[in-house]
Amino acid sequence: MLSTFQKKCARPLFLAYRQINTQFVTTNDNDGTREIILNHEKTKNSLSLEMMDNLIAAINTNKDDTSLRAIVLSAKGNVFSAGHNLKELQSSSGVEQHKLVFRKATELMKSIVLSPVPVIAKVNGFATAAGCQLVATCDMIVCSDTSKFSTPGANFGIFCSTPGIAVGRSVPKSRATYMLFTGEPITAQEAYESGLVTKVVPADLLDVEVNKIVEKIKHKSRSVIALGKKFYYEQIDLGLFEAYKLGEDVMVRNINTNDGQEGIKSFVEKRKAKWSHE
Repeated sequence: MLSTFQKKCARPLFLAYRQINTQFVTTNDNDGTREIILNHEKTKNSLSLEMMDNLIAAINTNKDDTSLRAIVLSAKGNVFSAGHNLKELQSSSGVEQHKLVFRKATELMKSIVLSPVPVIAKVNGFATAAGCQLVATCDMIVCSDTSKFSTPGANFGIFCSTPGIAVGRSVPKSRATYMLFTGEPITAQEAYESGLVTKVVPADLLDVEVNKIVEKIKHKSRSVIALGKKFYYEQIDLGLFEAYKLGEDVMVRNINTNDGQEGIKSFVEKRKAKWSHE
């Protein structure tokens, strides 16, 4: 039976099987890791409808294949993403087009949350507006020490309301309101201190650090990580007692999976676990 969270978030995944347009996005699958690269430098990797369609497709492709263990989201160029393509938001585009843009952006963010594998943003540059939203939605963010993050919409007469949803759930109120009300960027170190990013490293060590995290994930059971990720996002907005009640059920279910029992046996027998990912 679908949970309330799943019912709210579930959407058709017909895009999962469409061909990726490499003008916007390129992908590289290697040993259980899928790197998805924003590849439209001439628009500073803006989140146009075409870009978002391709990102959704790349995230959802074969997402239930047990060989897929992690997704890394990166970008070509020194701007991770400049946010929405403002050409699509001019009055001449019409209100229905505007609604479509933000619906598509929500679908993209949900695709990240609903992915059964961890999604890691690898940022080496500037993530701004909806680009910052995209980063903040990822499960983990590793960035170079020269990266910056901003929500500058108010500077252009469009408050970063939807980016603020993701940012406001990642950083304290005082940092979120500073970013949203002033539009000023924060540095990689400030983003780390605020809890927006997971790790900050020199640019030449970015790949190494992300690979370390991915390798740690690969040593775990895929099914256990998927169960844990789903529960984390389900419980985060519940009241404390509701979260514990749901957590009890999840723990019992986890323990009684094949990999739950294998983990216990391997600990008792002092051996390395042999995961079935079930």
